[in-house]
Amino acid sequence: MTTTAPAPVPEEIQRHATWTQDLRAALGEIVVGQEGLVDSLLLGLLTGGHVLLEGVPGLAKTLAVSSLARAVHASFARLQFTPDLLPSDLVGTEIYNAKEGSFTVRKGPLFANFVLADEVNRAPAKVQSALLEAMQERQVSIGGTTFPLPKPFLVLATQNPLEQEGTYPLPEAQLDRFALKVVVGYPGREDELAILSRMASTAPKLEPRAVVDLDEILAARAVVDRVTLDKRLAEYAVALVLATREPKKAGLPELEGRIQYGASPRGTIWLALCARAHALLAGRAYVTPGDLKAVALRVLRHRVTPTYEAEAEGLTSDALVSRILETVPVP
Repeated sequence: MTTTAPAPVPEEIQRHATWTQDLRAALGEIVVGQEGLVDSLLLGLLTGGHVLLEGVPGLAKTLAVSSLARAVHASFARLQFTPDLLPSDLVGTEIYNAKEGSFTVRKGPLFANFVLADEVNRAPAKVQSALLEAMQERQVSIGGTTFPLPKPFLVLATQNPLEQEGTYPLPEAQLDRFALKVVVGYPGREDELAILSRMASTAPKLEPRAVVDLDEILAARAVVDRVTLDKRLAEYAVALVLATREPKKAGLPELEGRIQYGASPRGTIWLALCARAHALLAGRAYVTPGDLKAVALRVLRHRVTPTYEAEAEGLTSDALVSRILETVPVP
């Protein structure tokens, strides 16, 4: 017989909402603007979901990720992905000790709480395979032995959408392992002026203040699992995902033949989890339709593949998901 965990009490919600706001403020002292980026990093932190950041160089993607790691009492590793990278450069390798006549394992930089995979689409297939095991199983294999990764473990990857030479498009199976895909855009005029005022200096750059420790993050994840998702909202989440697979049945006949592949059940799971985390960030113990709509584009955009016909008409995955969000009735 299964039992349902009780909904979190207001004191629990308030405690975790408070430190998440403190963390948001600490990141805001370093990263100017980019509220959507910071919000997505917090969602990944609260759900344990990996985050893919896409944007042109110079938009503070790496700065935001490294600042998040420093604002949390956690280990951090930055990996610059290149075409000559080897799996052992990530996971580690066995080293032969001639004196003792035995092999010892030297663990790689993947054994960290936060791993920044910079320009992740520049690495070849074998490296992506090693990273995929770490992302999905939270473990790596070295010399036939399996080693668990630290808890929490979070991959925050960046990719540049402009340069295609020397890149390897991420396979669909790996894209699906990212809970969120965030498209990072240019800052507005006021934010750009603030960046100029803060960063155009040879003085040492600010360091983020430490806000929270790992135990608090793991405790917050347990509370996220208990945030109430009403049955009608669960059905709404499923309806959104089903509309990416069979748009005609969802009242979107104009999208028939425009979507090659829709979102998998993993997309439904992450939609619910991220909506719960979004509610917690807002200080609520229950999910609203607004929470689901707020995270839907980030959860689904990399799980919806347009057909060639859609691309020829200028319909991107973002446009397709946005159309679905406009059409599927909200309970």
